[in-house]
Amino acid sequence: MKRQPCNIRHLGLRPYEEVVAAMHAFTAGRSADTVDELWLLQHERVFTQGQAGKPEHLLAPGDIPVVQSDRGGQVTYHGPGQIVAYPLIDIARSGIGVRALVRGIEQVIVDVLKSYGVAAQPMEGAPGVYIEGVKIASLGLRIRRGKSFHGLAFNIDMDLEPFQRINPCGFQGLQVTNLSAFADVSQTAVEDRLIKGLGTLLGYNDRFRMVAGQLPKAADAQMDVSSK
Repeated sequence: MKRQPCNIRHLGLRPYEEVVAAMHAFTAGRSADTVDELWLLQHERVFTQGQAGKPEHLLAPGDIPVVQSDRGGQVTYHGPGQIVAYPLIDIARSGIGVRALVRGIEQVIVDVLKSYGVAAQPMEGAPGVYIEGVKIASLGLRIRRGKSFHGLAFNIDMDLEPFQRINPCGFQGLQVTNLSAFADVSQTAVEDRLIKGLGTLLGYNDRFRMVAGQLPKAADAQMDVSSK
């Protein structure tokens, strides 16, 4: 069986709803041969409510829009200065289980933080990554017909004030932080380390292809691996 590559899309700053619509179209249009993709971007300011989201966790959203999402989890915030990564993976083909995927992504983030001299860990019952109980990365995956979508949000150097307008991830009083509070970093460098870690986790290693920095057309998901 031919070893699958993975397409990388660096999408810049994008509205949440635009990206989610493209992600749904890509996932719905996949065939057995569709190449996996990893989308890296930042979102314009937005609060997103997960499927289990409770309105009482939205305290005072103010001028920031609130969007209902079909990802897992409760309410969170996205904005500039945060890496959002969407691994669009055929997990049935890759052979990785859902629990192993979630734990593996958390460990990749822990390892990236360790590479900057920052000790962090996951927390049982509260998906994501924490530094002494302070959250630095969130995780909210969805699996449909053996395909993953949605993903992770990693705070690099963002305005944290909007998190005070919600109970982040449904936890009252949960504090959040940035990697920039601990190390001198660039978003591009962190993305590179994140890509490398995810490549190892998912078995791509160095089989990455950088594709156009734009959202794919619906037809792209139908393209056979041999034609790409």
